[in-house]
Amino acid sequence: MKKTSLKSIFIPLSLLFLILIIGTIGFVVIEHFSLIDAFFMTIITMSTVGFGTLHPLSIMGKFFTVFLIIFSFGIFAYVASEIAKYIISGKLQEYVKTHNKYKRIGKLNNHIIVCGYDRNGKQVIKELLKYKEKFVIIEKKEQIIKDLHKSSHRLFLEGDASEDEVLIKAGIKTAKALITTLPNDATNLFVVLSARLLNKNLTIISRASNESSFSKLKQAGATNVIMPDLIGGKRMAKLIIRPDIINFLEQIQLVKGDNAKIHEVSCEKLAPGFINKTIAELNVRNVSGANIIGLKTEKGEYVLNPEPKYKLSSQYKIFTLGTLSEIEKFKSILSNE
Repeated sequence: MKKTSLKSIFIPLSLLFLILIIGTIGFVVIEHFSLIDAFFMTIITMSTVGFGTLHPLSIMGKFFTVFLIIFSFGIFAYVASEIAKYIISGKLQEYVKTHNKYKRIGKLNNHIIVCGYDRNGKQVIKELLKYKEKFVIIEKKEQIIKDLHKSSHRLFLEGDASEDEVLIKAGIKTAKALITTLPNDATNLFVVLSARLLNKNLTIISRASNESSFSKLKQAGATNVIMPDLIGGKRMAKLIIRPDIINFLEQIQLVKGDNAKIHEVSCEKLAPGFINKTIAELNVRNVSGANIIGLKTEKGEYVLNPEPKYKLSSQYKIFTLGTLSEIEKFKSILSNE
């Protein structure tokens, strides 16, 4: 919600506070009351509770009191109507909901920021939900914001993702990744530049429409650049040339439940006893049921179907094929838990 959303409440309350100050000062100046007596006299006059005056009033004091009663009564009526209107219209509920949302966003850590909630953005969110990742959406289109308001479980911010202030509100400094799916390459470029300056260690994935934007986005700090049209074209061609392979790989990735999937397992928590030991010595297949199908070395090199004699390192990432239960068992073996 925008900061101006409380304006309808702030203005009448400010007027009420102003008349309170004027009344207090007036009784001090005109009737020479003490500050406490002047404040008390102002309160009982504004509230019209019917208490008597603390001290006899002069003619000027009586005129001032009449003025105070008339104006304070009008302001009270104005405040009451605005508060009632604010509650009835649902703005109060919306404000509370938005305030709670900002608190939840502020507590996020190691989360993912998704810039744009169009077709590509929605697909990204579906995948993140599937893997139970924490995320926050940044969107500025009014109609999409209205749709997001209807989803109470979606954390989102209204604003321009290329602005530092918006990225900071989304927790860019504590996030682990940012995905920008905006349709305009120039906007994505600004988002990538801003995000990289705010967080040097952030993983940044950017969408690109034109091949000419690929190198610019990489130079700006994008970890990976995805071109949906290019990927779609290659996939269509491969479905003609190697349809069974493509369908098999998609089946592995998209299958639901506890069926076998490809998982990425970090060796950061590799037990000291396994460092520099071979895959054969780990005996993964027999102990956990999972299969090691690839490795990523500390140099960023990928090794497909590594031989059993391949030695492990705590800086490696292992790609395994197995069910969720098998992968969990494999992780416990790696860390020797």
